Amino acid sequence: MKFLIDNQLPLALRRFLSEQGHDVLHVLDLGMATASDLQVSQLAANEGRTIITKDEDFSILAAMGRCQAPVIWVRCGNCRTRALLDLFSQSIETIEEKLRSGNLVIQLIG
Repeated sequence: MKFLIDNQLPLALRRFLSEQGHDVLHVLDLGMATASDLQVSQLAANEGRTIITKDEDFSILAAMGRCQAPVIWVRCGNCRTRALLDLFSQSIETIEEKLRSGNLVIQLIG
C-alpha cells in the first residue's frame, strides 16, 4: 500500500509502516509542511496514495468530492508515539482490507 502521512503525525509512523513493507512518504519529506489540504490531497491522488491524518478537514473534503485520495482519519487525540504505533499495528490488516474494498474514509479510533 502507498501512504502519505500528514503534518500532525510523527515521522516514526512513516518508519513503522515502511518496516511493514509499505511505500510511505511524510509531507515533511516532501517539503510540504505548509501545503494546503487540497495540495496534499491532489498529490496523494496523483500518486495513488492514501492520506493518513488527524485533520478532520480531509474527511470533509472527501465527503464533498474534493479529495480523490482515500483518507485514514486518526482519532486518538494526543497520545504517545508508542500508543499510536500500537494502534496501527493492531489495525493495519483491517485498514488494508477496507482500502481494497474501496472505502474512501476510514476512521481509526483509539
